[in-house]
Amino acid sequence: YVSDYVHSKGLKFGMYSCAGTMTCAAYPGSLDHEFIDAKCFAEWGIDYLKYDYCYHPFTTYGHMLYKRMGLALANCGRDILFAACSWGSENTKSWIKETGAHTWRSTGDIFDTWESIKELALSQYKVAEYNGGGCFNDMDMLVVGMKGKGHVGLKGCTTEEYKTHFAFWAMMGSPLIIGCDLREADEDAMAILKNEELIKIDQDAAYRQPYFVNGNRVVNSERKGDEPIFGWYPDHMPVIVRHLENGDLAVGFFNFTDDDHYECFTLDAVGLGFSTGKTLELKNVWTGEVTRAINDTVGVNLPAHGSVVYRAKVVDYK
Repeated sequence: YVSDYVHSKGLKFGMYSCAGTMTCAAYPGSLDHEFIDAKCFAEWGIDYLKYDYCYHPFTTYGHMLYKRMGLALANCGRDILFAACSWGSENTKSWIKETGAHTWRSTGDIFDTWESIKELALSQYKVAEYNGGGCFNDMDMLVVGMKGKGHVGLKGCTTEEYKTHFAFWAMMGSPLIIGCDLREADEDAMAILKNEELIKIDQDAAYRQPYFVNGNRVVNSERKGDEPIFGWYPDHMPVIVRHLENGDLAVGFFNFTDDDHYECFTLDAVGLGFSTGKTLELKNVWTGEVTRAINDTVGVNLPAHGSVVYRAKVVDYK
């Protein structure tokens, strides 16, 4: 089998099918053949099944179709990761954990453009709470390194935009599935994809949901005379925080605007009021630089489309 060759390289082998009569590419789907197909996938040595939602019957609800394949995979005799892909339709978040799926697509399809990355990222505000152990929010594959090539290539992105893309997916705990051709990935792309600090945050064993620090204050790069223009960008300038297994915090600053900004938050936003006698020691996951909160505030200068992520330790205030 092809799977034997793939496994010999230390890789997992994935398969694609659909809950309808045909896949999105018009190949045969698994509708009414779920148990037969699941047994076949197991015999082939499949490790991962992406299960799409094209050409599904409108007489049967999605939760029934995904429950059916979930049961088929659970009884096929092989441990296969079940990646449900109904694009969030039919209020997927409310029933997906009942199906046995290990991941669910919480977004539409991604494309290799900044506009697509931004759209998918901002769409997660209302579904972040559904992420967690057993069934993870899947924001679709990574387009890091595509550079405009491939089926969803389109325009491509800058290195800074790819870094923001990878960092946001990691902070949200989304599966990190490489979408580019690794044979053509350049050094910048490989450096992003191999960032161990971000991978550890994404894969943290606590499986904690991320939360957003709301009302973060930012400074526009424009000025009125000598005075900066202050404003509030709760949607396009998110600060994301995740509690990690060892007591650390992952803190991500993101700038989805087209201007440079300074952004900050005070420590009480993460539970460290001045009376606690504690502060944060922050390690930049890209540079390794270690700093501390200043005057109970953590702030960063962000370029347009840029981001900064820290792994933060709670330490004594000195």
